[in-house]
Amino acid sequence: MFTWRKSSYSATEGECVEIYLAESVGVRDTKARHLGQLTVSRAAWAALCSVVQPAREHRR
Repeated sequence: MFTWRKSSYSATEGECVEIYLAESVGVRDTKARHLGQLTVSRAAWAALCSVVQPAREHRR
């Protein structure tokens, strides 16, 4: 059983993305859990985060 974690930027209505971290990384939409999840390798997740996080820092 995985423990899903909600984004810290979640709206109170539950409009957010959830992830779980294990040998792979799962990503799902809180409002559409019934549609399943996207599963990627930890390396792919790390690559995505390395691209997204610096861009977010520049918006401040």
